[in-house]
Amino acid sequence: MARLMVSASDVLKIAPHIVFRFDDTRQRWVMMAPERLMLPDEQAVEILKLVDGKANVGEIVDALAARYTGAPRELIAKDVTAMLQDLADKGCLAGDPAH
Repeated sequence: MARLMVSASDVLKIAPHIVFRFDDTRQRWVMMAPERLMLPDEQAVEILKLVDGKANVGEIVDALAARYTGAPRELIAKDVTAMLQDLADKGCLAGDPAH
């Protein structure tokens, strides 16, 4: 299977085998996969909340840049793309073939 290379135009979604939700017991957001639990940090959670299978990566960056006006958009784009690429490489994200 070819590696998904995350770019600004990509529309991503959480992979079908991944559950991203707020865990009441831990009082934090978690990503659960078969036999694996990931605890994303606050920044990752804010990004993952925007990964909805509708917005492309550029739109996610725009939304974050509008929310965090103290950070340059280019830096946000670099960090968001790197984080999403890492999760895609781990099989946690999938590209949306409809887009």
